[in-house]
Amino acid sequence: MCGPEPINCFPVLVNILSNTFLRLLNSTARFRVWSAFFYKADNPDVKSYVFYSFLNYLLILAAGLPPLIAMSSVEDYKVRSTSC
Repeated sequence: MCGPEPINCFPVLVNILSNTFLRLLNSTARFRVWSAFFYKADNPDVKSYVFYSFLNYLLILAAGLPPLIAMSSVEDYKVRSTSC
């Protein structure tokens, strides 16, 4: 029912419990749950666009983070803070 991946068991369990409670309340509505890790695109252009967008975002983040850490250390040095 859940498959070999344990991450898929939670959505299946929620689906079973929700539909069981709906049946107990004499409702005709039903829940359908899908579980997918990543966006599935058949078009390779979309995949490369998403990949390079995330890559650019991470590179910008990686370029901006070290100066932030360095400035924090310089500020600590200026006020002569010490760790316990």
